Amino acid sequence: MTLLQDPLVQRMLIVGILVGVAAPVVGTYLVQRRMALLGDGIGHVALAGVAAGWLAGSAAGLAHRDALAVPGAVIFAVAAAVVMERMRARGTAADVVMAILFYGGIASGVLLISLAGGSNANLLGYLFGSISTVTWADVWVTVVLAVGIVAVGLGLRPALFAVTHDAEFARSSGLPVAALNMVVAVLAAVTITVAMRVVGVLLVSALMILPVAIAQRLTSSFSHTMGWAMATGAVLTLSGIGITLVYNLQPGALIVVLGVAVYVVISVVTQVWGRRTRGLAARGEGEGTP
Repeated sequence: MTLLQDPLVQRMLIVGILVGVAAPVVGTYLVQRRMALLGDGIGHVALAGVAAGWLAGSAAGLAHRDALAVPGAVIFAVAAAVVMERMRARGTAADVVMAILFYGGIASGVLLISLAGGSNANLLGYLFGSISTVTWADVWVTVVLAVGIVAVGLGLRPALFAVTHDAEFARSSGLPVAALNMVVAVLAAVTITVAMRVVGVLLVSALMILPVAIAQRLTSSFSHTMGWAMATGAVLTLSGIGITLVYNLQPGALIVVLGVAVYVVISVVTQVWGRRTRGLAARGEGEGTP
């Protein structure tokens, strides 16, 4: 209980819960669209946005040079998402676009941070997350963005699912397919900037995808998958943060490792259970055959 009274711990838990719930909402759509690695490409461009924010803060003589880091990340990530969606819609191979974003973003980010006078510690904080450094201002920004992500992701779920599942059918039904695809891309960009402080740009895609992958092992319904993924994301982030409060471990990496471990365990259990169920069913049919 003493730990919960620490403002730092309170900030970490609030941000962790918000990110853990919001990230899988967008991740569900990305998995359905078979674009699970989209977060990696946009995340690396977001790093360039962080660096641009640092550079702008230094040029403006701000006391806190990283005050413009999150706005810069949002602008760059959204711009990258829009460009990528437009290129994908024109037939450009998605893997090529993501590779360009991946390498160009991280290279630009490293160069701009060095120009802004940032240190390796600053760079590592954004690459792998630095949830222990969040301020109350960061918390409020996370609240606004996370609530927006969940509201749009759930509020437009029928239309977004239709477009994600079968774009041609959605188009014939009169849905604005291009606009809805752009909504998913922008949501992914905003989600990445929100989750960046928790797990870092190198691991942000994992927080969006792993809870969904775990949920898919437990249910086949799209809406149930999203619900289970949101709950799983919250549990994973809270567990990772809780463990790091006791042991000196990197929270972002631990959250991802926990997610991978849970996925492996559930996959093994469901496969064993499925084989056993099929075996019992086959045995019952055999015994019932005259």
